[in-house]
Amino acid sequence: MSRQLASKWRKTAALMKYPVAAAHIPQTKAFNAANLLFMLQRYGMVYIKPVVGGGGYGVIRVSSSGGVYKYTHMKVTRSFAGFRQMYRSLVRAKAKRRYMIQQGIHLATIHGRPVDYRVKVVKTAQGWVFRSLVGRLARPGLCITNLSKGGTMLSGKRALALSLPHIANRYKRQEMRSLTLTCTHIMESQFPGIGQLGFDYGLDHSGRIWILEVNTRPQ
Repeated sequence: MSRQLASKWRKTAALMKYPVAAAHIPQTKAFNAANLLFMLQRYGMVYIKPVVGGGGYGVIRVSSSGGVYKYTHMKVTRSFAGFRQMYRSLVRAKAKRRYMIQQGIHLATIHGRPVDYRVKVVKTAQGWVFRSLVGRLARPGLCITNLSKGGTMLSGKRALALSLPHIANRYKRQEMRSLTLTCTHIMESQFPGIGQLGFDYGLDHSGRIWILEVNTRPQ
């Protein structure tokens, strides 16, 4: 049976040890008021997500601009005139579990809807093999792309063509596969016994690949 790891924090920390992977990981910090204020001042937009959890459950988008602080949970956005008021409300709104803060990446979109990518690999007797590379298009009005939250699955090729038509499609898919193999070997060295992995990638408007999450029980 394949080993599973629930903690997003442990998986992120493992990849961060290696510069080749760390270059693709958004800045990540533990959730608290000081870290959230720092990250908002630096990036303007972040995501907070449960350290343990999947399917987009509990993910909240937080942003600040012109002294106004906002957070969006599913389709509901709330605005505040100050950080403290926003933070108090956010703590009440989030799931009752440990959270982490991730630098917000402004994903390439299709008709204004964010799109990201899931690349799945499994270990066979012949070694690691690719099972899929698909795009996931967010449901209208949502900032998360999970299929369980109404996202739409597209082929990776189509998602890239529609969201980043100026980018070399085949090259970008090959870049994702290459990064996947590199990170898979890192993960296996850090966590012996894993047998399947799902890498969630986001591409920004320049086509840069970001590792949003790694799953050891990909759907």
